Amino acid sequence: MSVESRPARLVERFYNEVWNCADEAAAHEILHADFSFRGSLDAEKSGPHGFVDYMRAVHAALGEYRCEIVDLLETDLRVAARMRFVGRHQGVFFGVAATGRLIEWTGAAFFTTNRIQITDLWVLGDIDAVKKQLGVHADAGFEAS
Repeated sequence: MSVESRPARLVERFYNEVWNCADEAAAHEILHADFSFRGSLDAEKSGPHGFVDYMRAVHAALGEYRCEIVDLLETDLRVAARMRFVGRHQGVFFGVAATGRLIEWTGAAFFTTNRIQITDLWVLGDIDAVKKQLGVHADAGFEAS
């Protein structure tokens, strides 16, 4: 298997190019047309367009948003990633107006690929840590503007 067709390489591109650089063209390139996304911050999203809308909302709420891969485990078509997420609170997030504070949390992401594109992603983040940093009630949902 070539380096470019390795599922872990797709995941690295997803975080480095799509999330960290907000590269929408890269998102459309590496996310399958039927891409399915389930994340800790929002409801399910479908396809590259649905994901890009979600990414824009997160970047609007959290400036300087970065995803750091801490660890990757790869099988034939799947990748599990241990992650660190960080951003500066610059817009409404969990119903809280911008504070300018740096918000960070950890999580895990589980990817399925077809070796060419990412077909499915399920992210579990420590949302309680986010809410604690924002000083919001545990029942608050994700809201960005």
